[in-house]
Amino acid sequence: MVNRGVGRKVVFVNRFFYPDHSATSQLLSDLAFDLARGGVVVRVVTSRLRYDDPAASLAGREEVGGVGVVRVATTRFGRGRLVGRALDYLSFYVSAGWALWRELDARTVVVAKTDPPLISVVAAAVARLRGAELVNWLQDLFPEVAGALGMRLGRGAVGGALRGLRNWSLRAARANVVLGRCMAERVIAEGVPAEQVEVVHNWADGAEVRPVVPGANALRREWGLDGRFVVGYSGNLGRAHEFATVLEAAERLRGREDVVFLFIGAGAQRRQVEEEAARRGLGNVLFKPYQPRERLHESLSAGDVHLVSLNPALEGLIVPSKFYGIAAAGRPTLFVGDTDGEIARLLWEGDCGYAVAAGDGAGLAARIETLAGDRGLCDAMGARARRLFEGRFDRAVAVRRWGEVLGTKLQVASCKSQVGSYKSQVARDKLEGGGCESEVPS
Repeated sequence: MVNRGVGRKVVFVNRFFYPDHSATSQLLSDLAFDLARGGVVVRVVTSRLRYDDPAASLAGREEVGGVGVVRVATTRFGRGRLVGRALDYLSFYVSAGWALWRELDARTVVVAKTDPPLISVVAAAVARLRGAELVNWLQDLFPEVAGALGMRLGRGAVGGALRGLRNWSLRAARANVVLGRCMAERVIAEGVPAEQVEVVHNWADGAEVRPVVPGANALRREWGLDGRFVVGYSGNLGRAHEFATVLEAAERLRGREDVVFLFIGAGAQRRQVEEEAARRGLGNVLFKPYQPRERLHESLSAGDVHLVSLNPALEGLIVPSKFYGIAAAGRPTLFVGDTDGEIARLLWEGDCGYAVAAGDGAGLAARIETLAGDRGLCDAMGARARRLFEGRFDRAVAVRRWGEVLGTKLQVASCKSQVGSYKSQVARDKLEGGGCESEVPS
């Protein structure tokens, strides 16, 4: 249940919102609608664009699901070129800043996401001038992500200057919501006090995504997967993900007719992965497009086990959200990346999958063979994944936690006397998902 003690208007700012279906939009839409249903006055400052349709132009103002939506005008050069993307970002900074100036006052909490990067700097400046309180919702850490991906923008003097601006906006906030312990450690290492950092994981909707047994899965029948052990990958094949290890494992298992690798989704690396699979002659690798949201439970349940990958250089900067939907579908996860990273820790805690180091294609193939050869073990891991999800990562759990952040954690002074340094036991408990004793979710 949402904390009805918020008693203030909450204004979210992010470049995309419903009806857009991008990941940040879906999470924001879920939270905004649930808070509004709980009696909170909610506004969203967003663009008129859709991530998947640059030509779309949504209404400037409307009310959706009890949420007041303010869509500001921006340029629309799209993601094709860096200069055009920068101009799109710049125009959103200006338009969103003006909209926030009109929306914020001393009774308002503004929640800034991270699309576009550094929107928290604009939100922090306007919030300070208008007397509002700021909460940052960090889906990633920029410019570190850019630097890790090899972009000059994230390195050197420019990267240092952008990082300084970002850190100022984090220190200016009443709370900074991060996606896990590794990201929390990174933020605290930047000089942000531990008491200003809150761990709230992303989520999936457990009512919408539920386990479907293979025999009842229409997609498995349509795609000719009945009777086979399916290693799934669902979602974005982006630059942050590592696929060389997966392709090596597929090549090692090409002689097993009962094992198939299924990629569902799109992204910057999809074409490259398809071409490499074709070059290697991997007939055990299939590619399918994104499926409608109403079939998400079937597409996620199409895999007997699912892959999640992350370039180790990005650990603590990004947390792959794929894991939450996989767990909701009651499937184990094979994580490829840093074996001491965020997802790896969750798999160990929940005993619901395995972590494999990036580059260890032989190790990944061995884990797949273990699960394919022991369906009882695979099913038991999937059941534990669903239990872990219901206790920690369901939509209702996340919304309750957000209600506490917005309604209680803004009273930072009451918490400061209880929280010492990051090394204190209380701070360590905080990084595991808690906070001050009176604010731990029930």
